[in-house]
Amino acid sequence: MKPAPVQNPSLLASLFRARRRTSFTSHSVFSLLVLLLFFPTCFYAQPDSSRSGQKSIVSQSMDTIIKPAPYYFLSPEQKRKRQWIIGGLNVVGYGASIIIFNNTWYKDYPKTSFHTFNDSKEWLQIDKMGHVWAAYNASRASAAMWRWAGVSPNKAAWIGGVSSIAYLTVIEVLDGHSAKWGWSWSDMAANLFGSALFVSQQLGWEGQRIQFKFSFHYKSYYDPMLNERSNDLFGSSWIERMLKDYNGQTYWLSTNLKSFFPRSSLPAWLSVAIGYGAEGMFGGFENKWTDEDSGVPVDRTDIKRYRQWYLAPDVNFSKIKTNKKAVRVLFDVLDAFKFPAPTLELSNGKMKFHAIYF
Repeated sequence: MKPAPVQNPSLLASLFRARRRTSFTSHSVFSLLVLLLFFPTCFYAQPDSSRSGQKSIVSQSMDTIIKPAPYYFLSPEQKRKRQWIIGGLNVVGYGASIIIFNNTWYKDYPKTSFHTFNDSKEWLQIDKMGHVWAAYNASRASAAMWRWAGVSPNKAAWIGGVSSIAYLTVIEVLDGHSAKWGWSWSDMAANLFGSALFVSQQLGWEGQRIQFKFSFHYKSYYDPMLNERSNDLFGSSWIERMLKDYNGQTYWLSTNLKSFFPRSSLPAWLSVAIGYGAEGMFGGFENKWTDEDSGVPVDRTDIKRYRQWYLAPDVNFSKIKTNKKAVRVLFDVLDAFKFPAPTLELSNGKMKFHAIYF
């Protein structure tokens, strides 16, 4: 059974655009691009101890997750060099990824004149949450790079947010010229929201008190037809399912408690997260499809499509103190993902408890 193309997959998937027959090498390239472009937290730098026998002249807010050191301690010449490096990385990296996306995905589908496609009711809006996640974390990573280059905090936040939107808009334009997709205003709204969530907090609070996170669990079904449909539609490997299977994705708004109650005795790393997911989706708008091998229409509208809401504790890794740069880098990357924890679920009018939920 071969699937009909999935209309406008989430940005989590569209950041990769890798199909089931893509080679291992291509998967490796896409993974490298994600690490390079969207999680460049290696640029989170501390002040050079050799240069600063002095203490920072500015006290660091407990909400600040983008380190202030380069802005205060770099010389003008060092700033210029780093800004050239970051500017070059952005031009080459973003440009190369767009070319790869076009060559590995769009070129195999018919091109049309620019057109729009209304997918606002598709996948119970889980794909839109993917757009928010991508825009938020791309903004966060880009701003970190520019802070490393010595750009002031507010300016770095704006550059991060605008560059994220610019990049994701290019991908949306490519969608707009593909016969299988189209420019989606709801996608763009989600992109803008994700970027605005980052920029507004960075400007207002000098840090991210509320983080937008992602988690995933692999779904298997008792019905062989549904397993086959899932393999055809979302892929069979773990990475493909993570990127494309909206039934297994959950998106979280994770709020750091200590940031709002600084005088409390709460652990600095403790957060509370509200999650959103959905279940029972085997087509974009409804559970109907055509078996392309036999041409027989399949109607599984007997399967209910429903939303899921979650409440769980979470860990804000960037609040955990460490002097090891490698550990700090790892913590900053982990802050894009929800930490597995005991979770309450509300769905179909019923409350469930999960001892551990991903």
